[in-house]
Amino acid sequence: QVQLVESGGGLVQPGGSLRLSCAASGFTFSSASMSWFRQAPGKERELVAQIPTTGSNANYADSVKGRFTISRDNTKNTVTLQMSILKPEDTAVYYCNAVPLTRLGRPTPYSYWGQGTQVTVSS
Repeated sequence: QVQLVESGGGLVQPGGSLRLSCAASGFTFSSASMSWFRQAPGKERELVAQIPTTGSNANYADSVKGRFTISRDNTKNTVTLQMSILKPEDTAVYYCNAVPLTRLGRPTPYSYWGQGTQVTVSS
């Protein structure tokens, strides 16, 4: 059974930092593209950051470039989002996402989601 369990959310003041973690199980983590998405109230879910299987050449939304860093540990089946210089507009529920890849590196039709963790940036 696939499981993605996020942790690390909470309330933080503007300019502060938070570290989100996602623990994965039930699939071959090292063969999956991992991402963090977020959804603010009344808005669509948006991609925040994506990291390939190798851990290099991560991609970021323009709104978080230079402030957020995504990383993964294929030995521990975890993906982390380090968030710094947080802004009130970063307030959202953050979701971990996994898309397993084929042996040729193409995405499969499967997409797994965690339950989400709330991040609130407010003074």
